[in-house]
Amino acid sequence: MSASDAPKLYASREPVFPRRVSGFFRRMKWWIMGVTLGIYYLLPWIRWDRGPEMPNQAVLLDLADRRFFFFWIEIWPHEFYFVAGLLVMAGLGLFLFTSALGRVWCGYACPQTVWTDLFILTERWIDGDRNARIRLWNAPWSAKKVRLRVTKYIVWALIGLATGGAWIFYFADAPTLAVDLVTGQAHPVAYTTMAILTFTTVFMGGVAREQVCIYACPWPRIQAAMMDESTITIGYRDWRGEPRGKGNVKRRSAAKAEAAARVSQAAGEPAGRQYPPTPYPGHENKLGAWPSPDPAVARGDCIDCMACVNVCPMGIDIRNGQQMECITCGLCIDACDEVMGKIGKPRGLIDYFALQDEQVERAGGTPTKIWKHIFRPRTIVYTSLWSLIGAALIFALFMQPDIDLTVAPVRNPVYVQMADGTVRNAYEIRVRNKHGEARPFRITLSGDPMLYLDVEGTPYETVTVPADSMALERVYVMAPPGSEQAEAARTGFRFWVTDLTNGDRTYEDSHFNGLGR
Repeated sequence: MSASDAPKLYASREPVFPRRVSGFFRRMKWWIMGVTLGIYYLLPWIRWDRGPEMPNQAVLLDLADRRFFFFWIEIWPHEFYFVAGLLVMAGLGLFLFTSALGRVWCGYACPQTVWTDLFILTERWIDGDRNARIRLWNAPWSAKKVRLRVTKYIVWALIGLATGGAWIFYFADAPTLAVDLVTGQAHPVAYTTMAILTFTTVFMGGVAREQVCIYACPWPRIQAAMMDESTITIGYRDWRGEPRGKGNVKRRSAAKAEAAARVSQAAGEPAGRQYPPTPYPGHENKLGAWPSPDPAVARGDCIDCMACVNVCPMGIDIRNGQQMECITCGLCIDACDEVMGKIGKPRGLIDYFALQDEQVERAGGTPTKIWKHIFRPRTIVYTSLWSLIGAALIFALFMQPDIDLTVAPVRNPVYVQMADGTVRNAYEIRVRNKHGEARPFRITLSGDPMLYLDVEGTPYETVTVPADSMALERVYVMAPPGSEQAEAARTGFRFWVTDLTNGDRTYEDSHFNGLGR
């Protein structure tokens, strides 16, 4: 056996060229793509007044000062629990939607799906629809093929460049950074980030495409734990479609109706039974009676036109059942409904439905209402947890003080005894000013009348903290010589910081270390 005839460990990738399709789900994907891309590209340019010393940007990840601004919300490093809470809510939301409606996130809103749709759209504009792209792929290299390839990759590179450019605008003032980028004065990190994101966007959205969803994304392997027989997902009604086959549709339809009538009359049944109604809007079954599914009597509704396969961005055949690769985007539904309309058959051969309804429909019954699939114990638990975490974050957000205080005792040394017998402890105090302008703050203590303090570098107890920043001050707390506080091992007290502009106060408890006699 030659080396070329040896079996390969990995099969070569078969390129997927989805055909253009129109319908409800395709239109919904266009709308979602437009909204999500619009939010991504326009959000950094929304202005928000933050005072004279901060960028007037509504959404800003200020890594230099370690802060996150989202309109009126400001999150500091010590408030990272907000970010953690949002991540938990995002995970629970993904669990909720997957358990109720399958992989709707993957099919409609995932960035990989959105950008892949955008790249396929531009590829279709340049290379043509599915058949033209297949011919171009198999054609030998020529001047036309080179021209189309170069044009396509230039457009893809521009899309990738816009993607990377929009991303870095979230980390600095967008208008200022845009001018710096054009004039070549931006930091090298900005150009490097744009280059990396341009390459990854083109590679993942234009070159790898469905391979990212199949091999790189872990969610297809996790989704099975989130779904059950009540989950609404895309499926093929094989009891209607089988046995499939091509042929003269009109002749087949007439033969099927005649055969169905004979079978029904022989069994003493009415001439035909109606298709069970579907609870999903837009797929009402208003046509025809369905005959016996016996292959010897009649064929199914599926004419094996491959329309559902040709429009699938993952390149799978949904008629083979549920598959890991399926992202439930609904394009196969649009394609099949279009064909069913042309041959005079009811829509919904391929549709969103729950697996438990398939047996009911097969027996001629009425499927469960869609709201009963969505509102069931599993999804109610996810919704409750999601709501509780959201309510807790909102409560914590509104309870945020405009000033914050952190106290750290200096441990080396624990205390110092002065020449006159006074015992002194040192503390590092961080005062955060979350206002848009500089403000004066007074530092005081309470809890023991014998203790007094001194702020290093100033004869007063007042410090001025710049706008949206933190000031670090060293404060000394002292006990008179011979006092009970100086002789005791430890004495508790409380630091207070008062905003002299509006009177807001905050505090933190600490302790004073004495001689311990």
